[in-house]
Amino acid sequence: MRKSTVAIVGRPNVGKSTIFNRLVGERISIVEDVPGVTRDRIYAHAEWLAANFNLIDTGGIEMTDEPLLVKMRHQAEIAIDEADVIIFLVNGREGITAADEEVAKLLYKSKKPVVLAVNKIDNPEMREQLYEFYALGFGEPFPISGAHGLGLGDLLDEVVRQFPANKGQVEDEQIIHFSLIGRPNVGKSSLVNAILNEDRVIVSPIEGTTRDAVDSYVQLENNEFVIIDTAGMRKRGKVYETTEKYSVLRALKAIDRSDVVLVLLDAETGIREQDKKIAGYAHEAGRAIVIVVNKWDTVNTKEQTMKAFEEKVRVHFQFLDYAPIIFLSAKTKKRLHTLLPGIRLASENHAKRIATNVLNDVIMDALAMNPTPTIKGRRLKILYTTQVAVKPPVFAVFVNDPELMHFSYKRFLENRIREAFGFSGTPIKIVARKRS
Repeated sequence: MRKSTVAIVGRPNVGKSTIFNRLVGERISIVEDVPGVTRDRIYAHAEWLAANFNLIDTGGIEMTDEPLLVKMRHQAEIAIDEADVIIFLVNGREGITAADEEVAKLLYKSKKPVVLAVNKIDNPEMREQLYEFYALGFGEPFPISGAHGLGLGDLLDEVVRQFPANKGQVEDEQIIHFSLIGRPNVGKSSLVNAILNEDRVIVSPIEGTTRDAVDSYVQLENNEFVIIDTAGMRKRGKVYETTEKYSVLRALKAIDRSDVVLVLLDAETGIREQDKKIAGYAHEAGRAIVIVVNKWDTVNTKEQTMKAFEEKVRVHFQFLDYAPIIFLSAKTKKRLHTLLPGIRLASENHAKRIATNVLNDVIMDALAMNPTPTIKGRRLKILYTTQVAVKPPVFAVFVNDPELMHFSYKRFLENRIREAFGFSGTPIKIVARKRS
């Protein structure tokens, strides 16, 4: 299911980070009464009523040649590019400034829906100051106060109303949607081309070449797949992103729409901290995951064996102990035939359901092998277990007191379920519930 994206933009020190923190519900962006505190784009998930969306906070836009401010403006321009709806934030106490007008010109060119929010309108008497903001040409301005949380409901109602109609539509469940995420230049686009057996996606050794999300439909081995990649080069001047910040939002967008996520690693450069951060997004989203070690053709297999590399992966990605590891080369297509079966198995396990009677037989055997613990003189009693969801599989364990379910025993039950039913490639969740 697709999520819309909302970007908050404006000149420096109009309260963008304060509004961002209010909408997200926690203090993520640093807030100071000093222009230029926010320099990079900051991403988070937000929701309003039934709508879930991605929210971007940006640095202030200033039309200047100072190097740092140029980079901040570039980051904001990328956020505008990625957004479905833009909140244009201005300062109601200061009125329209020349910097506001420059930002407005930038937003006209984007041709995106823009909702004008006038911040720092802290009481009804100040609403007369709104009229001058009609001159910016974005329709009715919405009075808000980031400091006091006033007017945000009306603002969000309008933002959600502007979301594209196709967002949130459920796609054909028979088709396996999988995405490729990873650091720049690990070979995501090359792997897409290898799977499709054609040069569908631009490939370049320049990091950040890939820009827009392009879905590729393909029918292979009697299965239908949609490959979600970030593809297509924009204008040369539009590739601003640094290696560490590259495609965070695109990874989130792709993960949202995927059944299976391929976490690509570069066999040549090894494992980086950014690899773990990117994989963490997919794990937290509960998606099926396959770890793909690309560029295996560049490795001297006499010095570096698959087993040795796999051990490194398991050490660094302990939270992905359920994910299979596939070694291949997108360039030479060596071992490429092992990829689709791995994706198919992970997708099947992600949607697998276990009959309640069979599940409880396994749980009873587990209890006989390792009785429940006693905490402060009270013993945990497991009454019965049932599966309550798929994608990912979720198991409700009904007990006498959920507080007696220690995470270590929950982990033990998860391992017994995996031993009995597989679930390779997918996270599973165990939820302790009190029997009513």
